[in-house]
Amino acid sequence: MQSICVYCGSSDKLAQEYLDIARQLGDEIARRRLTLIYGAGSTGMMGALADAAIAVGGEVVGVIPGYFNTPQLVHNGLSRLEVVSSIHERKYRMAEIADAFIALPGGFGTLEELLEIITWAQIGLHRKPIGILNHDGFYDDLLSFWEKLRKKGFIYAEHAHLFSVSTSPSTMLSSLQCFEYPDNLDRWVNRDQ
Repeated sequence: MQSICVYCGSSDKLAQEYLDIARQLGDEIARRRLTLIYGAGSTGMMGALADAAIAVGGEVVGVIPGYFNTPQLVHNGLSRLEVVSSIHERKYRMAEIADAFIALPGGFGTLEELLEIITWAQIGLHRKPIGILNHDGFYDDLLSFWEKLRKKGFIYAEHAHLFSVSTSPSTMLSSLQCFEYPDNLDRWVNRDQ
């Protein structure tokens, strides 16, 4: 594992604790000499994440659609900036160059990215580790809902092993390094019981 793609909120109206956890993760990624890959933003948690990694000499790669590549949104201190044509291309490119994924707290965009990357793992498009940094119980309701989906038969028990959950950046990164892709994921396609 050499690079981590991080999904997180970009809102400027977040409580300090969310900026702090983003900074902690950015710092930890850089100190482990991993490359941070993210959406290239300078605002909210995105900016805090990148700033922390850059502050300790980390490599930070941003991928941004051209229509977001504005002085108000794009981070100007990145190791590398890739400008793509659409949000779909951005997500694909980040997934392509990352060795693992982490979702910090975030809004609709973060949730959509997290669910898409889990779905891609579910259907076998990748076998990369995925982590959910559940700071202060942020994702508790979503995790409970996913358990409801499992109990109702919409997902298989194996799907819960496509991702790991942690409350600390250090523990999260360590768990991703130990990830093993779950067995029997193709049984939902083959309809094996």
